[in-house]
Amino acid sequence: MEQKTKIIAEDGKQELIITREFDLPVELLFKAYDKAELVEQWMGTKVLKLENKKHGSYVYETSHNGSVVFRAHGTIHEFVHNQKIIRTFEMENMPIGAQLEFLEFEKLTADTSKLTIQIIYRSEQHRAEQLKLPFSYGINMAHNKLQGILNELK
Repeated sequence: MEQKTKIIAEDGKQELIITREFDLPVELLFKAYDKAELVEQWMGTKVLKLENKKHGSYVYETSHNGSVVFRAHGTIHEFVHNQKIIRTFEMENMPIGAQLEFLEFEKLTADTSKLTIQIIYRSEQHRAEQLKLPFSYGINMAHNKLQGILNELK
């Protein structure tokens, strides 16, 4: 099956560019990143904190049999409804370290939108560590789930 979420990782750079077009109005796509209950559904993780505002922060956590298997957190640097989110992102206990993420939400038509995410890592090596994980598969799976969940809200 074709992966709809595209990841561009140019040699010699410490960034990734991720793009995906959705059959969703931009307002609904943005809501998937703005509302904790939606984030939990499409990411499959618990939202412990989500303060979507300038200088806000967030914490996501996934547990299995009482043990934490994934925990990530960050700071929101800019938050403009239906347009953009600039934030840091860091997975705990991972060698990747903190990264800077620029999420841009673009209206294509009344019923379609595009998400572009630029992720900047501390180094090419940190980006390479990210790409060793099943990152492409995971983000495609999550975005497919996001599309499915939000189709029901249209």
